[in-house]
Amino acid sequence: MNAPFPTCLFAALLATAAGTPARADDAAPAPVPEHGVIGVDESKLTPGYWIARLADPDRVVLDRAAIAVDNARLRALDPSMHDLRALPARLDRSLVAGWIEDLSGDVEETLYAVDGKAVAATQREEWLANRAVDAIPERADARYGLVVARADLRRFPTTTRVFSEPGDTDIDRFQESALFPGTPVVIAHASRDGRWWFVVSPLYAAWIERRFVAEGTADEVFAYAERKPYRIVTGATVTTVATPEQPAVSRLQLDMSTRVPVLADWPAGRPVNGEHPYSSHVIQLPLRRDDGSLAFTPALLQKRMDTNSDYLPLTRANLLRQAFKFLGERYGWGHSYDARDCSGFVSDVYRSMGVQMPRNTRDQSLSAGLRHTAFGDADDHDARVAAARALEVGDLVYIPGHVMMAIGDVDGEPYVIHDTTGLSYRRQDGSMARVLLNAVSVSPLLPLQFNDKDYYVDRMTSIVRIRPDATKDATNRP
Repeated sequence: MNAPFPTCLFAALLATAAGTPARADDAAPAPVPEHGVIGVDESKLTPGYWIARLADPDRVVLDRAAIAVDNARLRALDPSMHDLRALPARLDRSLVAGWIEDLSGDVEETLYAVDGKAVAATQREEWLANRAVDAIPERADARYGLVVARADLRRFPTTTRVFSEPGDTDIDRFQESALFPGTPVVIAHASRDGRWWFVVSPLYAAWIERRFVAEGTADEVFAYAERKPYRIVTGATVTTVATPEQPAVSRLQLDMSTRVPVLADWPAGRPVNGEHPYSSHVIQLPLRRDDGSLAFTPALLQKRMDTNSDYLPLTRANLLRQAFKFLGERYGWGHSYDARDCSGFVSDVYRSMGVQMPRNTRDQSLSAGLRHTAFGDADDHDARVAAARALEVGDLVYIPGHVMMAIGDVDGEPYVIHDTTGLSYRRQDGSMARVLLNAVSVSPLLPLQFNDKDYYVDRMTSIVRIRPDATKDATNRP
């Protein structure tokens, strides 16, 4: 996701594909099954198919120590990342106002409401006023909190959904991202109506409804985020056990890569919220008291749920297994629909192995903290196709507004998995097939059309490879 452009673009009308399509090169075209997604039969929809094609799929690409070095490098070099411990204990007005203005400086574009009507100027003025930029003090103590439930991050302090086109209600232009339970934040400012906080999280700075944040001391917040032992959510999503005794943590959604502390010293036979814990992990979750302050509570996470005692090893097999756990999940711009978009998808997969990434597509594709191959006007079509054919499993391929993860090749044809609204390709007769997907999907790369003239590979901006040798020049080709 990369505001202000609609990412994972190519929202297309569903069309029945007929014939055999052309590709970005001169090789034999891929077949088109009845469902219309070029080159994809049932066998290609499982991670096992792609793992079986690899030599040594369980070899560790980067160990934990190397990942820690890369994460520190990313935090140091990428301005979209925020080291909360490094932020000043007292926040200057210029710093806070800069964060807010960078995100929501104005509403220049024409926007439409759910009913398709253009948003009135008076409504736009209300959103701007609710930021209360004039009320930011010259200097104020930084405040700290933990997110208590999955919550949206918004461009403006409002839940109103707005869109670029009448009737196009999937991409809410004010939806920026989402934060998961247990995420630490710095609380930088409050909206005029008091319902919102502007927070800085490790990956993003935006507006969040204050009801989703419990305020505590810096020591409490950071101690929770670093507490051991812990469980890492390795499923697409899991939920805590239902508990009427503590509704705030009942059936709480925990998304892939979420880290939750385990109460290892909890007595084996002592009930948790009215239930015996022997078949579950006893975890600790943040809780928001009625006055907004931070508390902690035990909760149960069933042992059958897809979690792990640590981050998964970074292997090509694990990248495939993790990515395919999202296959078919509804596309959610800015993590809407309790799901995720293209950049959120690849980020959550890599974070389940401990690898941090910037939130947005553009930041990922350009980050000085990641090793990437950049493409420009000097790179012709043949050079781009050659780079696509040299992709390795886990490589991230960027075009304007979209990212795809390489999963392997079939007879030299590179395939990707990506969270996308749809895809387009040319049939054998030259006509364009457009397939609505709106989901995490598998497809070959080379036949995909960016528009009527260009293939995806012709608009490729960079390839990011998470790999060893952090000292290697970031501009070197993989």
